[in-house]
Amino acid sequence: MESPYHTMNTLFDQLGLPSDDLSIRRFVNSHPLDSGTLLPEAPFWSPSQADFLRDALYNDSDWSTPIDELDRMLRR
Repeated sequence: MESPYHTMNTLFDQLGLPSDDLSIRRFVNSHPLDSGTLLPEAPFWSPSQADFLRDALYNDSDWSTPIDELDRMLRR
């Protein structure tokens, strides 16, 4: 059985955020993340968003790839 493929757009949907490409670029540009902060610990997440990110990464779920990509995007 194949794992579902999640895009950055579906990740933003899952997080309850606007998920069109322009909204994603705006989010990334307005939420830089320093190297000392883990993505789920960033202050801009709600508790439920942080829990989702933490659980997905801890369990190496099929969401891990777009979450890792978002992490990289926020650190540029």
